[in-house]
Amino acid sequence: MKKHVLASVLLAVAAAGLWASSRMTWFTVEAFDDKSGAKTLTIVGASWAAELIALALVLGAAAVAGIALRRTPRCIVGIAAALSGAVAGWSACAVLIGGEPDRARALSILSSDTASSHRVEGALLSSWAEITAMTPNSVALILGIFSAAVAIFAGALLAVAPGEDNRVSSAYDRKQQREQKIQQELAAEPDSGRVLWDALDADIDPTDNFR
Repeated sequence: MKKHVLASVLLAVAAAGLWASSRMTWFTVEAFDDKSGAKTLTIVGASWAAELIALALVLGAAAVAGIALRRTPRCIVGIAAALSGAVAGWSACAVLIGGEPDRARALSILSSDTASSHRVEGALLSSWAEITAMTPNSVALILGIFSAAVAIFAGALLAVAPGEDNRVSSAYDRKQQREQKIQQELAAEPDSGRVLWDALDADIDPTDNFR
């Protein structure tokens, strides 16, 4: 398998993994509200790190571009994908190795109207509720970090080994260049037998310049 194709496949895997992590529970939260009492709620990855879904879509687009585009754009796409992977992995790394989770942030998320994966209307907690415990979901976090690492590797691979342009594209470019050259020669030497023959051989009507 060519390296740029392998990189594209890995970017697709990274995009799928990152999207899955964004939909999984990142935290199980124990909270107490003086009106409704104790509650157990969850915060999904996309609520804690809103950029995850957008970055997953970027990586998915990069996977397609890594095959569809030509050599130079592939390099640019590879660099962008690697940077996207680095950004995507930051939030999960911060949670996994950053120590005690930010309870104030969790309360802010859960007390907003679009806080959680639960399909309910309105906030899940009141703004005066107390977060008593937060338990990270290591599986979801590790999946996010792994997916980000795959994206960084695949993006770097695509940037340093973008492959060659396909033969059809190269042949088309040569055909265009030849036609442009013949058009220039027709304009400079319209009576040249060689130029007229080259034009006819390239399916160019030499009389177009005189219309």
